[in-house]
Amino acid sequence: MILPSACRFAIDVMAFTLLTGVRDGALASLQLKHVNLAARTVFQDGREVRTKGRKTFTSHFFPVGPKPLDIVSDYMAMLTGDLGFGPDDPLFPATRLVHAEDRSFAAAGLTRTSWRTTGPIRQIFRDAFAAAGLPYVNPHAFRKTLVRLGETVCRSPEEWKAWSQNLGHESEMTTFVGYGQVPGHRQAEIMRTLYNPQPRQLRPEGLLDALETLLQNAKRAPPARQE
Repeated sequence: MILPSACRFAIDVMAFTLLTGVRDGALASLQLKHVNLAARTVFQDGREVRTKGRKTFTSHFFPVGPKPLDIVSDYMAMLTGDLGFGPDDPLFPATRLVHAEDRSFAAAGLTRTSWRTTGPIRQIFRDAFAAAGLPYVNPHAFRKTLVRLGETVCRSPEEWKAWSQNLGHESEMTTFVGYGQVPGHRQAEIMRTLYNPQPRQLRPEGLLDALETLLQNAKRAPPARQE
């Protein structure tokens, strides 16, 4: 059974974070059933997903270009196809550790349990950026980058409010105070419209370049195998 290398797995984690803007707590607890690739949505169910304040909401993929979506699509196909994961299995499962010959711990595939804390996620980010020769960028910085991108591509107060809601924000100093809640169906329409490339759309500088570097490294790395 072919498993993703550590570098390949880091790309998958980072691509999903950039595509969805989920917090690291939610990232650690999402299950496959919460992600709808066809609709390009993530159902952040506060009963099962560790969202901030246990809030439940649906977020839509952000318009960050085709590469993150392709990476996530391939990753989920690997989980459901090659590894036989089902809807209730974790989207990003914890690593299975075994004792190596030197009595240290070594990675030996994936479990079917979620990460208990966000520590492993932060370590993945730290190691990945170090491998790419770039300064460390923590997971929350991806959300800040998406806010900056929204400031560039949103063309109306309503679009900006939908963008803010898509990050799970209810009341932000950076949103238009008192503009009101954008209905869910309208939020979906706006996010689908914004997903199409716009003339004013910018690349999130640095982050996609890091993914490109990591992707090239992963292509040169042999896949890990589980006996």
